[in-house]
Amino acid sequence: MNTIDIKKTDKNKIASTYARHDMAASSGKGARCYDTDGKEYIDFTAGIGVNSLGYCDEGWIKAVTEQINKLQHCSNLYYTEPQSKVAEMLTSRTGMQKVYFANSGAEANETAIKTARKYGSTRKGIEADRGKMITLKNSFHGRTLGAMTATGQPNYHEDFGPLPAGFRYCEANNIEQLEELADGDTCAVMMELVQGEGGVRQLDKAFVEAAAELCRKKDILLIIDEVQTGIGRTGKLFAYEYFGIEPDMVTFAKGIGGGLPMGGVLFGEKTCDVLQPGNHGTTYGGNPVACAGAVEVLSRIDERFLEEVREKSSYLKGRLLEIPGVSDVSGLGLMLGVTLDVKPAADFVKEALAMGLMTLTAKEKVRLLPPLTITYEEIDKGLEIFRKACL
Repeated sequence: MNTIDIKKTDKNKIASTYARHDMAASSGKGARCYDTDGKEYIDFTAGIGVNSLGYCDEGWIKAVTEQINKLQHCSNLYYTEPQSKVAEMLTSRTGMQKVYFANSGAEANETAIKTARKYGSTRKGIEADRGKMITLKNSFHGRTLGAMTATGQPNYHEDFGPLPAGFRYCEANNIEQLEELADGDTCAVMMELVQGEGGVRQLDKAFVEAAAELCRKKDILLIIDEVQTGIGRTGKLFAYEYFGIEPDMVTFAKGIGGGLPMGGVLFGEKTCDVLQPGNHGTTYGGNPVACAGAVEVLSRIDERFLEEVREKSSYLKGRLLEIPGVSDVSGLGLMLGVTLDVKPAADFVKEALAMGLMTLTAKEKVRLLPPLTITYEEIDKGLEIFRKACL
């Protein structure tokens, strides 16, 4: 099927849920993607933070292929070795107690929401239908009904009511408002430490520390959404390590599978045994092939790897700020938001793509989520195009 056929079929046969760019991807290697005409693009998106090791990493391909040749899927009614390996790697490196595997970030957050509601009901004695969760304004937690309602952006809620009850929204970095909202029927506070879709905005450390202390004192669960920030994206295995807190639950997805659908929830001591058989489940979560990819990803993300992510982040930020038209760069690690004063972010993304650079938007900013393995040569080539697209 040629490029014209792909686009025509997509328009006529695939649900119109995406405003696609005029490019049909065909193959890739490292941080370089190629379309069906053979044109090369430097990819500063990594599939929205998914391809943590880049395109077609040899170690990842080997791990996934070997698992496919053994067992491509097995029900969660049985044990599988790849799932156990990932669980051991995640818990040993974080100090969390247990992990639940899902297929995506939205599913991971739905799991956390259900766990919080059950904790509130069974451990805190909150009456049915009265359990509240507090999330932050400008947040994004997913597109399923519960995760969408947890998202603190009203535009995502339009046309999808009635929404699940019990969600309250607090201004980011406003500890006084959080204290007012956190009443006796509050079971959890959920937050992103860097608001991704909300414009790559990092929370203040003082606010996060105060929120964690408030939750501890009032026996309110602290849920950290690391769907985008987790698995090395910020230069730490999880971004909460920068803030010196101990969450009760940490949700993750995107980069964990290296390109395969995977997500999950890490449970701390308070929450590790809340869910019991029959409370929750998934057909595909913890799939052996996805877990084999995750084992390879986690085995590569050691302290030296994370140090390199931080070094690349510093280099990329510095070079971006040298470009005329760039007024600010926010974010952590290789999760960056670029503020332009020369043109709207959406226009920039379209023009950069035509020149051979893949980027994203986040509110009014250009969002960059390159593969964690991107080379300095690939960074420099991408920055050359970035500079030209700012003209």
